[in-house]
Amino acid sequence: MSSEETPLNGYVCAPYLHNHDSIELKDTWSRSKNIEDMYFVTATFSNESKPYFTDCANHYLLAKFKDDKKTMKDLSKHQFEKTSFVFSMDDDLFEREVDGLMNFVSVYYLEYGDSVEDISEVARVVAKRNKVGRACLGHMNIYSTEPPKFTFPYNKNIVVLEVSSDKSHQSVNQYCEKTRRDICRKGITMTNLVGLSVLEKLK
Repeated sequence: MSSEETPLNGYVCAPYLHNHDSIELKDTWSRSKNIEDMYFVTATFSNESKPYFTDCANHYLLAKFKDDKKTMKDLSKHQFEKTSFVFSMDDDLFEREVDGLMNFVSVYYLEYGDSVEDISEVARVVAKRNKVGRACLGHMNIYSTEPPKFTFPYNKNIVVLEVSSDKSHQSVNQYCEKTRRDICRKGITMTNLVGLSVLEKLK
């Protein structure tokens, strides 16, 4: 079945602006059975992705959802000037138990497609990193009251890693960057889109 027919799980990032709409969206997701977990996070966008998302925020609500269609419906009712991101997961590369609580989500994009060989290589490299609890492949939709100046060309080749560690966010970010470089050494151009550091678990 195609993704148009089948609900997909994934992650949503909505800017937390400390205004009525942000608080209302947080309350909606707190009550929603579609939202499994929700976090307050700080976002660090890469230099490569900033030109596409010039209106990005510093703080976001990060939520893990079961059904991307329901999540996108929520965002259509709560749109902000700053961009919201929906990462719908098409394939799990792996998911496993790791020590510690998830405290970082790293989002990347593949610049040159997603051949089976490339995806298998990404999975092999990431699987060696014992702090990564989940790695998945998907696509991205964005929501904003202000359309972006430039169209992001890699929205169908998104890679998301969940990382669990008791070390500092800076240390975890370096850990993810080393993982990315290891993949690039295999001849696969994987570029950082955004790193999301968990500040507080809300649900």
